Amino acid sequence: MTIQQMEYIVAVNRYRHFVKASEECGVTQPTLSTMIQKLEEELNVKIFDRNKHPIEPTKTGERIIRQAEIALHEIHRIEEMVNNETQILSGNIRIGILPTIAPYLVPRFISLFKNDYPEITLSISEMKTDNILYNLENSLLDMAIVSTPIEKSGILEIPLYYEKFVAYFSPEESCKDIDLNAENMPTEHLWVLQEGHCFRKQIFNFCGKTSTHNTTYEAGSIETLIKIVDYNGGYTVIPELHLPFLSEAQKANIREISSPAIREISIIIRNDYIKERIINAVADTIKKIIPHHMLNERLKKFSIKL
Repeated sequence: MTIQQMEYIVAVNRYRHFVKASEECGVTQPTLSTMIQKLEEELNVKIFDRNKHPIEPTKTGERIIRQAEIALHEIHRIEEMVNNETQILSGNIRIGILPTIAPYLVPRFISLFKNDYPEITLSISEMKTDNILYNLENSLLDMAIVSTPIEKSGILEIPLYYEKFVAYFSPEESCKDIDLNAENMPTEHLWVLQEGHCFRKQIFNFCGKTSTHNTTYEAGSIETLIKIVDYNGGYTVIPELHLPFLSEAQKANIREISSPAIREISIIIRNDYIKERIINAVADTIKKIIPHHMLNERLKKFSIKL
């Protein structure tokens, strides 16, 4: 059994598709299929049931693949140790990020990161939390930037910064003069993101209420929410980092919300992720973007240790 063959069976198990797995491994589909077939002949077992659609590993194949994943993990540990010794920071990194975080980080992050780490190939994808967790657990992402806590088995959370929520009111809104706090947020005038966004869940969590408001439209972005309020009245809740995107006239419609209207933003990785220097490269870049007072206190003083 070769390292390549182990990588091939792990990739096929991940994608459940020979063509997609071959693209991931950088070989042709016939080459990948032939190498896996040779491995099956060498071991005298069937690793995959090719009659299933999508393809599935056999019971024995599942155990072989799991052992291959463990072996590859240890091999990559050696590679990472060598890179640390030689001070080479290169390779690929795949990052997932929530749509409610991306506008405030991604534009500057790409520029800063590519300038500081030109040898790293960077791939960033916006997706909701459920999709991020699926892709992370199946090694389709290396890490993600999300709102925490998630508290999911096998996932490590590394807090980056803490961001306040603020309320954005229409000038005509009758309840704009109340002292806003977690208990008195009026849901009947509140416009929110569509189902599936963790930002929506956070809003109703700190309100201590459910989404029984009378809106007829649930937006897909914070920018859309603001425009809806501008044209239709009511109010919405937006993150602190969105404030620079507002016009001066719009900033006059902002109201502070009493504690605990705060969200924690973290990097999340699988527990078996080993590329410590890559994690710190990402975190150090984010520290250049986020205002210092918002950063996690530990992150201000120490590097991340895995």
